[in-house]
Amino acid sequence: MMVRPHRRHPLWLAYMLHRLSGLALALFLPAHFYMLSLALTRPRQLDHFLSLADNPLVKLAEFGLVFLLAVHFFGGLRLLALEFLPWSPRQKSLAAGAVAGAFLISATFLLRAV
Repeated sequence: MMVRPHRRHPLWLAYMLHRLSGLALALFLPAHFYMLSLALTRPRQLDHFLSLADNPLVKLAEFGLVFLLAVHFFGGLRLLALEFLPWSPRQKSLAAGAVAGAFLISATFLLRAV
């Protein structure tokens, strides 16, 4: 199967990363709201779930969640720049900077959690 040439372009990859991070965050939100509802309705069950947060796999998953949030945030800023600022040939650099910034933020979060 041949990959279309435009799908190899870094800005297309940035577009896909932004879309997929938004989808993953949208799928996470119902679980997050359920956990918040446990604080009001079943505090003991919430305490049990919170005790699982010390598990290294949960901390790694939290790293992934913060990474997705940061990627989506910086990707959104990049899209706003595309809409409201004149086009610049540095778009690939801005996309790479968005991913690097997201990784820096999420790695800092992970290091503080460990």
